[in-house]
This record gives sequence, structure tokens and C-alpha cells, in this order.
Amino acid sequence: MPRSYFDHAATTPMVPQAIEAMTRELGRVGNASSLHGSGRAARRVVEESREIIAACLGARASEVIFTSGGTEADNLALKGAVWSNPSRPGVVTSAVEHSAVLDAVGWLGQVGANVRVVGVDQTGRVGLAELTAAVSDATAVVSLMWGNNEVGTLQPVSEAVEIAARHGATTHSDAVQAVGHVSVDFAASGLDLLSVSAHKLGGPYGIGALVARREIMLTPVMHGGGQERDIRSGTLDVAAVAGFAAALEVATQCQAAEERRLRELRALLIMEILAAVPEAVLHGPANPADSLPGIANVCFPGCSGEALLLLLDAAGIDCSTGSACSAGVSRPSHVLLAMGCTEAEAGSSLRFSLGYTSTAADIDALAGALPDAVDRARIAGAVA
Repeated sequence: MPRSYFDHAATTPMVPQAIEAMTRELGRVGNASSLHGSGRAARRVVEESREIIAACLGARASEVIFTSGGTEADNLALKGAVWSNPSRPGVVTSAVEHSAVLDAVGWLGQVGANVRVVGVDQTGRVGLAELTAAVSDATAVVSLMWGNNEVGTLQPVSEAVEIAARHGATTHSDAVQAVGHVSVDFAASGLDLLSVSAHKLGGPYGIGALVARREIMLTPVMHGGGQERDIRSGTLDVAAVAGFAAALEVATQCQAAEERRLRELRALLIMEILAAVPEAVLHGPANPADSLPGIANVCFPGCSGEALLLLLDAAGIDCSTGSACSAGVSRPSHVLLAMGCTEAEAGSSLRFSLGYTSTAADIDALAGALPDAVDRARIAGAVA
């Protein structure tokens, strides 16, 4: 029996165009830093891919710095910006960021940075008054994610840019969940730094980018051969870069239509979940326009989220208790706790995330499996 996949926020299956682009390059030899013919051919693929990625993101090709993914891009943005501004030791971020941001910021705090973590309201949106109060002339970087990976809440990035600009602070956004799913234009956003990851939008694992304005000074996190503007050293994975470009081009071309389709599917998903389990509670914004199109986080009172996940897994349903980067760690979601949920509510919640392979049939399968799974999870919890 085919499985129904509701974990696109963790990773999305590669699109055929990305597989084709990667396969074409895997059989070729050539280090993109080498000067001979094979090296120049590899460099051509990298630079053509860079131009495609830049065009899709509303950036200049020279602003695209390839990384191993979103986590490295976030670390490079935050550490690089702080280390380049020793006279401005402040870092401001939100309480609902991905662990790649929060852990990097926490480490910076341990080595001397002045860290301010701004709270959010019950929908997961950052408070602008609190953000304004947190940013000062001593702030090196303000980091605010474009869209939340657990509940889908879209953040006020443009307002954050305006607040940071009053103090001359660098601005960064983790747009890993947003790119390819909502309209993202780097130049129009006013941001200085933007993190992207290929495998969240139909590309390969292990490749991403930090989009960085040329004027922004970043201290490298790694040192070596001086690739990528001497900001990110390391031999480039030519095949992965090509796959990244192909996937992003497809996602960008289909973005508007796919966003509409996913918003319709998300509405159907929520309706069928509430019909199957009337006491279930949706986390996040009430207005769908304030959320990413494919993410729904739902609390099932009286259930252990982990138990329910495993019961649904046995029924052929793939979903998540939260960020895949926290897999194997049994603890309530920091995002839901920051939104005011109790530990019990956070521990009873599951994330369902949709993508280009999602269909109404998947939602029907979930709705059919939910009542029995919820009942069994509650019985298991009562016995325990």
C-alpha cells in the first residue's frame, strides 16, 4: 500500500528535473577550481547554476554563496556578521527560530555576544514593539525567519528590516521553508543575508546557499582554499549545485499556482482532521494568508504526539512532531511553548506538511486513519 507523505517541511522528494541535472553531472570529472578543460567545464556548470539561482531569488549572481545547506548558511550569516563587527556585539532573534539559528546565537552568547531573544504572540508571530526595543546601535545582526518550520507563521520581515536599518544593523532571514512556496525576492526584501536549502524545495541534500549583499562583510567560519568570495572555502559539489538550480527553477516557475493548490489542500486537511477528531486544535494564525501554504500543526488532546505519530506510521502515514533536526529528542516543541502552549499541549501536537506530491487522496487516507490512532494513543497514555 502506498504511503501518504505529510513531512515535506523535513524534506521534499527530488523533482525529476533535479535528478536529471544531477545525473548528467555525476558521470563527469572536474574540480570547479581547476584551470584545465575539465575544471573549466565544471566551473561553467557552477556559474550557470549560480545565475539561475540568483535570478529565481531576485539576487545578483555574485551574491550567491554556496553552502552545505540551511544550517551552515545560518551559522555563516550569524557568526560571520558578529565577528565582522567587534564594536557591535549584539544579536537579536526570535524565540521560534530553527535550532540552526537559536543554537548558533546561544553559542555566540557564550563567547561574549549580547543576545536578545524576542517573544511571539499565540499565533507564533514576533512582537514588533518588543523587537523594536531589543534592537540598538550596538546590534550587529537581526535574524528573523521568513516562515516558521513548525506552525507555518509568516514573520514581519520587511518591518524587521526597517527597524534594523534605523540602527545600521545587518539583517538576516532563514527562508529555508519559504523559498519556492511563497514569493521571496531578496533585492525587494531589503535584507542583507538570506538562507536557502535545496532539499526543502525538491533539490538534493547537502547543498544550499547564503545570499549575501556584496557590501556586507562576513568573517569566514571555515578557512581553506578561498572559494565562494573567500567566505566559504571547500570544493564545490558540481552535481548538487546543478540539481539545486534545476529544482529552484521549477519551484519558482510553479510557485504561484502551487501556492494556491497547497492552500486549498491545507484547508481541506484542516477540515478533515477536525471532522475526524472534533476536539483537535490548530496552532498558528487563524488567517491562512498569514501562514506558509503547506504547514498545519495540530494538537490532539489526551494523546502523546510521539505515540500518535508511530500509530499513524503503522497505518502508512508519514508526519512529524516538529523539526526533523530534533528527531530522537523527546521534548516539547520550543516553538509551541513560546506561543504559550503548555507542555502537555505541545507534547500532544503533530505537524502535517504538504508539498508538490500531496493530493486529496493523501488527506482522505489520513482522515480515515486518525480516529482509531487517536483512540489507541489515548488508551496507551491512560495505561501509562
